[in-house]
Amino acid sequence: MNLEGLERIDPYCWSIPPGPGEERAPVILYGSRPLLETMDDKVREQITNVARLPGLVGAAMTMPDAHWGYGFPIGGVAAFDPEQGGIISAGGVGFDISCGIRCLRTNLNLADLAPDAERMASSLFYTIPAGVGEEGQIKLTSGQLDEVLLGGAEWAVGRGFGLKEDLEYVEERGRMGGALPGNVSEYAKKRQRGEMGTLGSGNHYLEVQVVDRIYDAAAARAFGLAEGQIVVSIHCGSRGLGHQIGTDYLLSLAKAAGRLGIRLPDRELACAPINSPEGQEYIGAMNAAVNCALANRQILTHLAREVFSRIFPDSRLTTLFDVSHNTCKAEKHTVNGKEMLLYIHRKGATRAFGPGHPSLPERYREAGQPVIIGGSMGTGSYVLAGTRESEDKAYSSASHGAGRAMSRKQALKHWRGRELIDELKGKGILIRTKSMRGAAEEAPGAYKDVDLVAEATEKAGLARRVAFLRPKVCIKG
Repeated sequence: MNLEGLERIDPYCWSIPPGPGEERAPVILYGSRPLLETMDDKVREQITNVARLPGLVGAAMTMPDAHWGYGFPIGGVAAFDPEQGGIISAGGVGFDISCGIRCLRTNLNLADLAPDAERMASSLFYTIPAGVGEEGQIKLTSGQLDEVLLGGAEWAVGRGFGLKEDLEYVEERGRMGGALPGNVSEYAKKRQRGEMGTLGSGNHYLEVQVVDRIYDAAAARAFGLAEGQIVVSIHCGSRGLGHQIGTDYLLSLAKAAGRLGIRLPDRELACAPINSPEGQEYIGAMNAAVNCALANRQILTHLAREVFSRIFPDSRLTTLFDVSHNTCKAEKHTVNGKEMLLYIHRKGATRAFGPGHPSLPERYREAGQPVIIGGSMGTGSYVLAGTRESEDKAYSSASHGAGRAMSRKQALKHWRGRELIDELKGKGILIRTKSMRGAAEEAPGAYKDVDLVAEATEKAGLARRVAFLRPKVCIKG
């Protein structure tokens, strides 16, 4: 990104001042100079367009891992007031609705895993359905899928896919309210009937990781993490259903904008007022997709436990946290001393409530909400904790991952899948994938430096680092 014209507020916070006669809300970019320079110029254009949407409260902002997306940049955060004509935009949620990460603690350490790492990699690969259009063993009718869309992870646990105590450590306690399965098209449901309990493709993964470094000992104790411990991270979302909902509602939201005279700075920002019929219809469908994603990650948790129990009969996998990073949620926030109900778009950004927030499980109340910054294949991930400071800075939001530094097409010019997999194996990281092309597209070098992203997230006051997780086994679609 060309930084000309940006104003540096501090080393990790920048603004884009409005031009002469330009009417829009403020724009804030979080990140260090090196990170901003790796972002494409489209990020600047897109977040400036978001700042022109009606009903925006405060600034339109980007997280340190931001890159170009559809409508909103990925890593974009914006809050809208429904009482002031605030809007909801499918482009501000993303097509993979409620894509997120579930992190699981284990009672194993690296010495336990090492002799059986190859066996673990192969067993996970053959048990966890992964890949474009890949289906699993669960086949649902439209009516049964409606139960999933209403019940989320609660539905999955009720059918034996996991433990009731898992739900305490899942966003929304495993079930998003306000879901309206009737607002989801039959075609979207058809796409999902065989995809429950599947990983998908692209940047989705299941990783077996080791806690390599502790940054905050007190928070690590609260999270149940220690150096040398094995953890599992599951990164996926609402699969075909979520993508289809995004596609289906772009047209109705665009029509609503036209009907109500909303001037769209970019047609990809198709939106409708939150309180409009079209806005409410999309919210009901979106919440159904959130439940689909929560159920999906719950089923994958169950499958991962089955694999571990076969190889390590005494193993225990407990949920550390499950948090989404493609949502729009109604939340209460204090703005200029006044509590307001706002709709927070987080696209490629994670909710990051600070210590003392009433929605947090008692175990994490003092430390703050666990935040997961997922790395790219082979580079490692971070566990962080939300801060009180983030509430004022970014409506309690933080980075969600490393963020792409080059397109998939560009990545294919630089890497070959088999060579990359062999290289990572030489570093002690076992990759299992059905697509060599997909592996090349997801090469670690195609992403920003996750260490810099995590550092900038902390230095910007959005979340503080707790632990670094180094990958040992990675299952990809």
